[in-house]
Amino acid sequence: MFRNYRLRDYDFKLIIMVTLLAVIGVVAIGSAEESLQQKQMFGAIAGFILMIILSFINYNGILKMYWLIYGGNLALLLMVMFLGEDHKGAQRWIQIGSVTFQPSETAKILLILFFAQFIMKYKEEINTFKMIVLCVVLIGVPWELIHEQPDLSTSIMVLIIFCVIMFAGGISWKYIGVALIVGLPALIILVSLAVQPDQTILKEHQQKRILAFINPQEYATEEAYQQLNSVTAIGSGQLDGKGYKNNAITSVKNGDFISEAQTDFIFSVIGEEFGFKGCVVVITLMMGTAMECIAVARRAKDMAGRVIAAGMGGLIAFQSFINIGVTTFLIPNTGLPLPFVSYGLTSLMSCFIGIGFVLNVRLQSGRSAATQQS
Repeated sequence: MFRNYRLRDYDFKLIIMVTLLAVIGVVAIGSAEESLQQKQMFGAIAGFILMIILSFINYNGILKMYWLIYGGNLALLLMVMFLGEDHKGAQRWIQIGSVTFQPSETAKILLILFFAQFIMKYKEEINTFKMIVLCVVLIGVPWELIHEQPDLSTSIMVLIIFCVIMFAGGISWKYIGVALIVGLPALIILVSLAVQPDQTILKEHQQKRILAFINPQEYATEEAYQQLNSVTAIGSGQLDGKGYKNNAITSVKNGDFISEAQTDFIFSVIGEEFGFKGCVVVITLMMGTAMECIAVARRAKDMAGRVIAAGMGGLIAFQSFINIGVTTFLIPNTGLPLPFVSYGLTSLMSCFIGIGFVLNVRLQSGRSAATQQS
């Protein structure tokens, strides 16, 4: 398994960055909800080991089962529909023994793997109208299953990943231009209709999140409550923060003004306890990880490798932006976890699996370059 790879082609920089993010997550979760720290730590260790194992397995061999990957993904999402656990009006989780599993998180990785092989197989036809429609249909089925859970935030993220995948797959700028010309006005109209009193586009709680973003003072004790307190927490950390697990009575976290801070609002805990410096470290690591994935995509030996690395880079970049944007009140509340940092073993393991494939893409490109030189 190792003899065809060279140590110098192994992306230690990427491993170090994602490991640091996972460690920061474990530390921050220990402050937000200490009872969950050990579970997150075990998840991080297991994810790290799985990432290393996958980094040495030829991704081309796994991608040969791309229809099985797609079908398995749909099966998991259908299981949520019929066997899923309901929590606060959303049915997104499957209970397997003592383990709670969220298929919509693994769907992101599985769809990247599926389209990596699908686009490589039909790369000569990717710019035909027939193939673009087929790709839209193939992403539309799992998207609808995720959207109906309901999980608007993850369904939006799936669409973003799909756009990144199609771009990496070589879709023509002509189609990109048409999509922007049609899509942007349609999005503006859709949002305008969604905030109307009698709209049927969004569910009530989804509409209120948009309205809370537009007029936070009106919803200060309801939908905007979490975000307003998150901004207060981050701002109160100033440059150096209040200190890890501090006992300050002015702490937003200690006062339980942010519920479930260990998940979607973990960045506010980091901001309050480690200040601006801690926030910069997290953002730098996220940007570095995404950019390193893009660098791997540029060097990939084939289209499949390019799509895998670019897809993971897009996932980390955009999901990080959305999560941090929510905690700083730059965008409406969406409910997406911060990759590698937020509590949630499904999300954590999925991210490690995705990076494992990216590491193998890097190794394969190095071996391919060495073969050509010889």
